[in-house]
Amino acid sequence: MQLSDFNYELPADLIAQHPLANRTDSRLLEVKADGGSHVQVIDRQFKDILSIIKPGDLLVFNDTKVIPARLHGKKETGGNVELLIERISGDRQAWVQIRASKVPKTGSIVQIHNQAGETFPVEMLGYDGRFYEVRFPENVFELLERFGELPLPPYIEHQPDSEDAQRYQTVVAKNPGAVAAPTAGLHFDETILKQLNNLGINQATITLHVGAGTFTPVREEDLTKHKMHHEWFSIPAETLQVIEETKQKGGRVIAVGTTSLRALESQAISQQSSGETNLFITPGFEFKTVDCLLTNFHLPKSTLLMLVSAFAGIDNIRAAYQHAIAQKYRFFSYGDAMFLCRLENTKS
Repeated sequence: MQLSDFNYELPADLIAQHPLANRTDSRLLEVKADGGSHVQVIDRQFKDILSIIKPGDLLVFNDTKVIPARLHGKKETGGNVELLIERISGDRQAWVQIRASKVPKTGSIVQIHNQAGETFPVEMLGYDGRFYEVRFPENVFELLERFGELPLPPYIEHQPDSEDAQRYQTVVAKNPGAVAAPTAGLHFDETILKQLNNLGINQATITLHVGAGTFTPVREEDLTKHKMHHEWFSIPAETLQVIEETKQKGGRVIAVGTTSLRALESQAISQQSSGETNLFITPGFEFKTVDCLLTNFHLPKSTLLMLVSAFAGIDNIRAAYQHAIAQKYRFFSYGDAMFLCRLENTKS
């Protein structure tokens, strides 16, 4: 597969800049395929998920919590610099993306500041070709709470405000560490979670801390040359147990978002319930755990578009995206959702 196989044209006005009034107000595009040339797309509202998911199915959510991961500061030379946490690697260390006219040198100090006029020094430790490792003088999480800014995705054009602080978190978020929200989970509120539970639909969680690398563009036309970013994940023993029980009883394992899917499939490959994953899923990948996927619409030429194409079929995804654009669905983080089933498990 080539990078150009995963491109499409998206009108800019379809990129959702703000969340809808209520989490469950989103639209939902259900995609059904028969494994051949026929694909059916059904326009729904998100609340229709109550009739799509069946008793005995299992929803697996990512309970990561977005941290205020964007920092502003100055180099020793006086130039402005912006740091975006990619992933936290220790109590006082992290890997970051850096935006500056000239990148700080290894061993130099960047002074981070906030609007209150407080500052603290960050030491530049090294560069791995894409991200910089830096050392903080105190606990990373504590300093981010005082100095950090909510890291909205680059395609959202407004500065983060109080609405974003509340709505760019899922209602199941509890483990801080992500620099981007697991956006499929943003459509759920407490009411619909209770309704699903009352219908006999089980719920479980994993944690995968979404890194800034999720927004890093794929620059290699030959996908075999792409270097996938790393993200930390953990799957509780009780989640693994309920997955096994669900499958034994004939229920479906439904990943809420690509992050949940990557964690579950990483575990299936490695048999490790926690650690770092750089799993790059492209067409031809053999899925072992996840039967269905709830997901948002993804950027052109992105690794996530490749993932959903592997899951539901390239032609099916192309048809679904063409339909969504024609019907003016809202795209990306604050946008609408899709419901897909694994190609070999899908019936028309």
